[in-house]
Amino acid sequence: MILTDREIQIALQNEAIIIDPPPDISFYSSTSLDLTLDRRLTLFKDQKAGISLCIDPSQKGYNHEEVMAEITTPLDIDGEQGFDFPPHHMILAWTREYVELKFQSRIAARVEGKSSLARLGIGIHLTAPTIHAGFAGNIRLEMVNHNKVPVKLRAGMKICQLIFEQTLGTPVRGYEGRFAGQTTTKKG
Repeated sequence: MILTDREIQIALQNEAIIIDPPPDISFYSSTSLDLTLDRRLTLFKDQKAGISLCIDPSQKGYNHEEVMAEITTPLDIDGEQGFDFPPHHMILAWTREYVELKFQSRIAARVEGKSSLARLGIGIHLTAPTIHAGFAGNIRLEMVNHNKVPVKLRAGMKICQLIFEQTLGTPVRGYEGRFAGQTTTKKG
């Protein structure tokens, strides 16, 4: 069952869902809540001529964070200029909002793109839309520009939407996966 704007607002008031900073009323649609882009991005480094790179996540001892540190570089979006998202590139980004889904509340969510950006060729996630019950943190976005031209990104722009769903029961435990606690900021 998908929560409507009214149920999302009630869940926020009851702290079954925590969003920090709290969303503006303009961020709600009938069955979703918009989130905004944080200033921090992670760019994939271009490969140098003559160097061939292949990532093997099945390799014993593979460490996702170490590999990502080797092949990416952080970037803060300039407040004045924004970031020209190059065509046919992938970046990692964050939502500005900290999101917490109390696992006892029986609420999970899906992060989805916004149609206004999709029409420009911007994909927000790559097969990873689930925000599990018990999740707490900023949401990491796997963004791709499928367009033939750059698309300007600015910190604070509406970037994605959350669709909240009631789970059938209460999980035995909250989300404890590899990306538990991923965050750019802490609520507080």
